Amino acid sequence: MAKSKSVYVCCECGAQTAQWLGRCPNCGKFGTLVEEITESAAPQKAVKRERSVSAKRPVPLSEVKEERYSRVSSGIAELDTVLGGGIVPGSLVLIGGDPGIGKSTLLTEVSAHLSEKHRVLYVSAEESCSQVKMRCSRLKLDSSNLLLLNETCLEDIEEAIEDEKFVVIDSIQAVYTSELSSAAGSVGQVRECAGKLQRIAKGRGITFFIVGHVTKEGALAGPKVLEHIMDTVLYFEGEREENFKILRAYKNRFGSVQEVGVFEMTGEGIYGVSDYSGIFLSESRGEAAGSCVTPSETGNRCMMVEIQTLLAKTAYGLPRRMPLGIDYNKMVLLIAVLEKRCGLPFYNQDVYLNAMGGIRLSEPAVDLAVCAALASGYKNEPIDKDTAVFGEVGLTGEVRGVTFAEKRVNECVKMGFKRVIFPAKNFKSVKKFEDKIQLVPVQYVNQMIKKLFPEPQTK
Repeated sequence: MAKSKSVYVCCECGAQTAQWLGRCPNCGKFGTLVEEITESAAPQKAVKRERSVSAKRPVPLSEVKEERYSRVSSGIAELDTVLGGGIVPGSLVLIGGDPGIGKSTLLTEVSAHLSEKHRVLYVSAEESCSQVKMRCSRLKLDSSNLLLLNETCLEDIEEAIEDEKFVVIDSIQAVYTSELSSAAGSVGQVRECAGKLQRIAKGRGITFFIVGHVTKEGALAGPKVLEHIMDTVLYFEGEREENFKILRAYKNRFGSVQEVGVFEMTGEGIYGVSDYSGIFLSESRGEAAGSCVTPSETGNRCMMVEIQTLLAKTAYGLPRRMPLGIDYNKMVLLIAVLEKRCGLPFYNQDVYLNAMGGIRLSEPAVDLAVCAALASGYKNEPIDKDTAVFGEVGLTGEVRGVTFAEKRVNECVKMGFKRVIFPAKNFKSVKKFEDKIQLVPVQYVNQMIKKLFPEPQTK
């Protein structure tokens, strides 16, 4: 007779312990261990297994046939861009985000578009079929060919899948397998359900779109193995109160992980935004001090993003540093460079920094623009709205060359900017734009500050 026992599994990392602990010994998080009931079968006599005759042999790489994936359009250009050009058949796509940010709305629109030419099954484990129907009516979608299923048992879902090419699971935390006695959404259930969906997808060539819940820290709920199993992991970023959302690829086996998609949430649905120049730029730039525009390279596209800073006299002994969209350590490093190399003291100033539109800028090419915005805020002098700045800054105050300089300057020309400040090492690659825009190469940060804020000449 099988004996049941309980183990405690961490919701964050999946580590197991024999007894409950307040803190996970593996990841160090508090209050993440939950109890799971496992069944251990009765001990059986060991049986000697014979080796399979058709055992696989190693194959030289030169003899392996390369498969060509014929991508399918999702009907939303921005989503196709994030996926790397379209949907790859037989893949698993995980979409995470805060509640109410637009995950179900996006997948409903994609399902309705795909159902025009393919068989699509929408498995709603959290909503009834009538609720999905109401959403389709609100979005004005032609969903006459879309198949709906309200089910939470994974075995019943597998039986319902016949010859569908696309299946949407909303959500993975609400689905359970009858092989485990633990509740739906637990670490074991999420891990086993994801593994079974992977076998179905790869064995039958079915594409799965899976909705995943997130924790209060913003990470996907469940074990980390959930993200390892998936072919593509997408995150919705942005506040629920804002209309514009950003879809970012954190993992993509069939494309770049640097791609982002910009979406606008309206009363009639969610739409991809192709002209996003006004999202990351304010209308009043150039009027107040502390803002600078930089061309940021994200995947295969270049976007003009405005960086804003605010300096206030600190009321405490330790000044405050609060960045949004920029790494905290990078901002502290650039402040130290401005203090040491350029003589701009910030030791008695609270520094607040923000990247417009809620986008995250992680590439080193935005360093020089951050320094320009900080210098503008310190000197209380605005930067011309027709000036763009990009470049990497070293600890010595040197402005280092960056990649895609030609593409960045070309984007500045298209957006109507009249001057661009960039690293001197990239001058040769952008010299052909001399007749279209004023090129200002610099080698050090203090040179950039003198170009932006020239001192008045004395008689």
